Amino acid sequence: MLFCGISWGPVGYRAAGVDAAGEEIFARDFPPGPLDGLIAFLRAHAASADDELCCVIDSTNGTLDLHLLTAGLVVYRADPWLLPTRPVDGSVPATTLAKAAAHDPAAITRLALSSGTLGGRTDAPDHYLHIPARLPRHGTPGDRQPEYGARQPRRVALTFDDGPCPPYTDRILDILRSYRVTASFFCIGLNAAGYPATVGRIAEEGHTLGNHTWSHPFLPDLGPDEFSFQIEATATAISTATGSRPRLVRPPYGAGRPEVLDWLTERDLTCVLWDNDSRDWAAPGAAAITERVTARLHDGPIVLLHDGGGDRSQTVAALPAIIERLLAGNYTFVGADAVHPGPAYRPETGGQGDGSD
Repeated sequence: MLFCGISWGPVGYRAAGVDAAGEEIFARDFPPGPLDGLIAFLRAHAASADDELCCVIDSTNGTLDLHLLTAGLVVYRADPWLLPTRPVDGSVPATTLAKAAAHDPAAITRLALSSGTLGGRTDAPDHYLHIPARLPRHGTPGDRQPEYGARQPRRVALTFDDGPCPPYTDRILDILRSYRVTASFFCIGLNAAGYPATVGRIAEEGHTLGNHTWSHPFLPDLGPDEFSFQIEATATAISTATGSRPRLVRPPYGAGRPEVLDWLTERDLTCVLWDNDSRDWAAPGAAAITERVTARLHDGPIVLLHDGGGDRSQTVAALPAIIERLLAGNYTFVGADAVHPGPAYRPETGGQGDGSD
């Protein structure tokens, strides 16, 4: 097997391949945002290789796996205990990732569309955040955490994670505009930096923007300085595009440690999870996505959808029917900051809630 490590940093991605002896045989840098060039580069090397080309990411890079898998590439994850210390503003270097995989192929985890970035990480559920248990029953003027109290009837927040990602984000914005519906977009910093015009359009059309970290990492694997970079760099990318820093933060996978909530609260930021998971990442079809969202409104008003992280054409196709059903039910569409976070979220066993959100 040949291994190609894919790293991220403040200025984009790097792909570096090594042979069976661990010697680097190719390397190339790619800017943030568009992934077409990276995927074409990897597919070309996969097609020309005598052995199977295995792409290797680490747990701080949750932005790529579905894109690569959908493109027919083989993807593995190398966990922190196999790797050296990361820099604050990046993953383990691409060549280091590839060499670690080549040194011990049995230690890395093969990923699949059905498992997501955290496939095989049995410790992941231990880190899901339980926000309501940490919230006061009644908020104070300075408390940016959503109040956990009585539900507001007939209010729903459509939220979209992992973008912006043309053409899906733009198509979603077109649909929202046609129905005069507002929504919330939790952006990945690497994507926001690559598509500032799309971020600007989200803001200009009256939607809520949120921070979904720079590279979609599993936050429990990060130290305080790394976490700070993830939030601050993303806030800067969004501010550069819109002139305003987002006040909402959604931790990837709904995971973190208690100190994550403390860090956000100290900075007057609101942590927003979800309580109605469409599981659109699994591409079950537009009808199934629609039915799942509308049938689970009793679970809570914050709906999790995706405009990035992979092929979101089914989400785009489902959105008109979702909106029409909700309008027929006299629901009012609001931003994610206008409703409480709902019950503690626990992804379903074996699902992409463990690896994509």
